[in-house]
Amino acid sequence: MRGTSTYAPLLMAAVLPGVLLLTLLSLAVGAVPLTLQDTWHAAWSNTSPYSHLVLQLRLPRALLAWPVGAALAVSGALVQGVTRNPLAAPDVIGVTSGAGLAAAFVVLVLGDMPLWTLPLSAFAGGLAAALLVYRLAWRGGVSPMHLVLVGVAVTQLFAAGIDYLASARADRVALAVIWLRGSLWGRNWDHLMLALPLVPLVPAALLLAQRLNLLALGDAAAQALGVSVNNTRKQALLLAVLLASGAVAVAGTVAFIGLLAPHLARLLVGADHRRLLPLSALLGGLLLLVADTLGRGLLSPLEVPAGIMTALLGAPYFLYLLSRYRRVI
Repeated sequence: MRGTSTYAPLLMAAVLPGVLLLTLLSLAVGAVPLTLQDTWHAAWSNTSPYSHLVLQLRLPRALLAWPVGAALAVSGALVQGVTRNPLAAPDVIGVTSGAGLAAAFVVLVLGDMPLWTLPLSAFAGGLAAALLVYRLAWRGGVSPMHLVLVGVAVTQLFAAGIDYLASARADRVALAVIWLRGSLWGRNWDHLMLALPLVPLVPAALLLAQRLNLLALGDAAAQALGVSVNNTRKQALLLAVLLASGAVAVAGTVAFIGLLAPHLARLLVGADHRRLLPLSALLGGLLLLVADTLGRGLLSPLEVPAGIMTALLGAPYFLYLLSRYRRVI
């Protein structure tokens, strides 16, 4: 732990220039490819013929990748922390599918609703899913493994609900299919404003960092050291629900970032949540921006949704983890 903690600040500082360069690169990629020079000129000059393309179409989605990716990553780190399960993520315990089902109901059934109804419905669905999972997993306390197993079952139930809505409202499914796959396509400055409440929630997770570190020692040890185990789990899961639901409301059901980013961060800085959480946030934003940029560039002028790209990246890694931690599950 000590070895990784000594260079953690240097690692964060080294990553930041790459973050800025990647953001600039993402503005150049798409159906109309631009040079970096043209992109830079379009970003700072109203006389460029590409100003609208860069500033109104590409810049909002590039910026949106950061709070959405960070929220999913921190949510995943929190869920893994409270369950002590390396395979846990908001996708696994039903939060993402619950938020997706509620938002799909708004898009497919209610139709043309104001934009702000999506985050409200997604949060309500994510919270309802978390409460349902928590209630079903409760046996005088919550076993981490029981929580994950119940979450997997509830996830499948909500996924079936989404499929039913899509088949029942086939006339409207085209409006929702890209969103359900997880995508930053068509996102604008209004969507970025909707994502702004996620920004303070990411550092708020650090308030739970020390208790999560103690929780990793086991429930009995954490309790002996003064941690209220059940309260800590409730607080961490509520924050995870807020983060994941907000991300789903804005970008749809983007898979695997909540699983991948915390694992990559843990490899780099260890398991101390005081360092794990901020680096997970940074890597989550980075992963989503890379996925979105690749999705726009690989088959241009066609576009592959970011959620499909993250699934292509994340599914093999998940299978690797599944084989590595087969005793855990």
